[in-house]
Amino acid sequence: MAGVIRALKSKITLHLKNFPCVVLIGARQVGKTTLLKQVLPKAVYYDLEKESDHKLVTGDIEYFLKTTKKPLIIDEAQLEPKLFNALRVSIDENRSMKGAYLLSGSSSPHLLKNISESLAGRVAIVEVPTLDWEEAFDFKESAFAKNIFNLEKLKNLKAHLSQENILELCLKGSYPEPFLEMKNQFIYSSWYENYIKTYLERDIRLLFPSLKLDSYKRFISMLAFSSGEILNNAKFASSLDVSEPTIKNYLEIAEGTFLWRRLNSYQPNKKKSLIKSAKSYLRDTGLINYFLKIETLDQLLSHPNYGLIWEGFVIEQILKTMDRYHSNYDAYYYRTKNHLEVDLVLEGSNGLVPIEIKSGSVTDLQRLSHLKSFIDEYKCNYGILINNAERLSMLSEKIIQIPARFI
Repeated sequence: MAGVIRALKSKITLHLKNFPCVVLIGARQVGKTTLLKQVLPKAVYYDLEKESDHKLVTGDIEYFLKTTKKPLIIDEAQLEPKLFNALRVSIDENRSMKGAYLLSGSSSPHLLKNISESLAGRVAIVEVPTLDWEEAFDFKESAFAKNIFNLEKLKNLKAHLSQENILELCLKGSYPEPFLEMKNQFIYSSWYENYIKTYLERDIRLLFPSLKLDSYKRFISMLAFSSGEILNNAKFASSLDVSEPTIKNYLEIAEGTFLWRRLNSYQPNKKKSLIKSAKSYLRDTGLINYFLKIETLDQLLSHPNYGLIWEGFVIEQILKTMDRYHSNYDAYYYRTKNHLEVDLVLEGSNGLVPIEIKSGSVTDLQRLSHLKSFIDEYKCNYGILINNAERLSMLSEKIIQIPARFI
């Protein structure tokens, strides 16, 4: 992980100049600890998963915070709920001091609750996702995400990646450690096996001690097999022989621990006959492929779920980079009951951009009739097709084809 420079570093540094406290949240093993040390390499560092550090910090928290040199890094802060009230007291004693505390937490449900109750107005929260394309392949910036609402700038995009780069990332996933060992099949397979075991037996058992872990693990596997489909709580409940409220609880846990993404339906017209249920995506394709036992590119490309896996992969990469460049936008999918569908709809202060995602290299304009209908109905300036074509081109007056390696 030391060889990857996270693009979020500059954003976190900016927040430290404006807030007394910054908290990094994200899934286990996305590189938060490394990022903490990259942002403040000379700061005093404590890890609450380390017993000696935990005792030192929590023995007398207020005294510790008052006397320890600033800036101060506290890793895995969710392990000590009392820390947050003490931080509020310490911050309020000197509100003019910016960048005093940099914290991290692996699992957000309890962490965000403690932050909202104790540190409102005193803290900036930054989600650290898995690697995006920019970080994984070391190019300077995602001009696609940065200029998503500007057609003229999108026309001038340059290819950063090869098709092989993209497909390997789709196969192996974007967690830093297995990505860096991408060519070693044994390390890749064993990493995901141990990741799921650690996630369940440490994070989930600690946060939700009454949860039935076997049932929840089967649920995560089902999310992998159905990734990219319309969310159907009743189907999950029937398959697992649990209630629909239990499935709702499982989804909240999966979302709150950053394994799963809910993509809501775009519904500007309440009278229109639209599908209102959300779409369901397991956020990392390496994790999906682990559950589906997909180990090679040939297996991936020939798998019945490849189209949905590719769609989720592209959506997740877009949203990770969008979060870095656009603080005020919303993401949706769109589907009518007549099966008119658009894979991704981005809505921001600069407009509405519908995006269709295809896995092939050639896309006939007739297959884009849904995208054209959406553009016409909602008076969009343009729409985007993302596929695996050779070149970027305008397919019509309002539809631009952007190959995945250009974004």
